[in-house]
Amino acid sequence: MNKIKRKKLSLGQFFIYLVLSLWALTTIYPFVWVVLNSFKPKGLIRKEAFSLPIGDKFTLENYVTAFRRVDIGAAYVNSLVISGVVTAVVIVLAGLAAYAMVRYQFRGRTFLYSMIIASSMFPIFSTIIPVFRMENAWGIVNTGNIWLTRLSVILPQIAGNLSFAIIVLMGFIRSLPIDLEEAAYLEGYSVFRIFFKIIMPLARPSFATVGIFTFLWSYNDLFTQMFFLRSKKFFTITRLLNEISSQAGTNYGLMVAAVVMVVIPVLVVYVFLQKNIIKGLTAGAVKG
Repeated sequence: MNKIKRKKLSLGQFFIYLVLSLWALTTIYPFVWVVLNSFKPKGLIRKEAFSLPIGDKFTLENYVTAFRRVDIGAAYVNSLVISGVVTAVVIVLAGLAAYAMVRYQFRGRTFLYSMIIASSMFPIFSTIIPVFRMENAWGIVNTGNIWLTRLSVILPQIAGNLSFAIIVLMGFIRSLPIDLEEAAYLEGYSVFRIFFKIIMPLARPSFATVGIFTFLWSYNDLFTQMFFLRSKKFFTITRLLNEISSQAGTNYGLMVAAVVMVVIPVLVVYVFLQKNIIKGLTAGAVKG
């Protein structure tokens, strides 16, 4: 039997691992602290912030209060609907745009690419007022209709994610061999069929990365939601957390419980899809 050779850890590698471990600890500990304190009575969070919720210190009162005071279920539905629609539309539009930018030569292509790069440099804060006035003129802001209200949030979020998505997908599509597409053209495939049957399966890691980042950005986008979601029945989970934080005051138990409920979906998405994130970020970096 061949013996497995163990590589010796150099001093430089040890230092790198040590720094990364300390950095991971500082990142994970605050979340663990919030989770532990969410199971304590609100009076103990300030007095014994670093104790474990064991025995008499353990309670579910904070979560019960959160569910009784606000409609968490409806907020989750609104968040998932808005983020899901934004993600699906961005993937399709950005994918088609990236494919056209990479594979076709047309007048104004360089200028269009420059505009895509430039648009990614403008923060949402600088455009929210004209966007709000435009949507208000369309009659989709504060209408009382849940679908129009969701649409008022979906549209600016789609626009805000397209530049990033197009740039990421262009880098990967450019690295794909064109031979399969040429063969498909000879077989009579249309442009859209080539895109959905060939490009999307081959570029799956990058599409997955774009989808994940778009979903998480939309889910956490409190700034846009503050402008367009005014009625409590239309609140997303992030908007609801902001409302709880402003109303709860010194009720730290309620606030930490709300934080945990907001973070859980994000954590689940990352844990199960982290491989796709890594593949998507590195795919296309080296041509085979």
